[in-house]
Amino acid sequence: MTVKIVKNQKELEDAFSVRRTVFIDEQNVPAEEEIDQHEEEATHFVLYHDNTPVGAGRFRLVDGYGKVERICVLKQARGTGAGKAIMNGIEDYARNNGIQKLKLNSQVHAIPFYAGLGYEVVSEEFMDAGIPHKTMVKHI
Repeated sequence: MTVKIVKNQKELEDAFSVRRTVFIDEQNVPAEEEIDQHEEEATHFVLYHDNTPVGAGRFRLVDGYGKVERICVLKQARGTGAGKAIMNGIEDYARNNGIQKLKLNSQVHAIPFYAGLGYEVVSEEFMDAGIPHKTMVKHI
């Protein structure tokens, strides 16, 4: 598996394709909430397995934090280390850019995954796109 920082339109379309499949098709997130006003300012990541996109995520600077967003893995790649690979790629990018504090809004069911990577819950539960979330942070 290879994590790439999106550098061209094809890679961006690959990332969006994974996001659409996971968030819009599987989780019923409205399309207008999934693809939002922050796409152009974000750094996008796509995970490939045998040249096929199987995971995606994005990263932005928000209020002094590196904000990790839209982390997703296609069903067939779950449980293979794909999510950890994306997160490691994003964390490496943050470190290489001098960013030491990361934040993300985790779907409640995914909290154990992020906790296993060193993230800590810092908020009460809230709803986002009809799905329960909690904010988590990590210092790297």
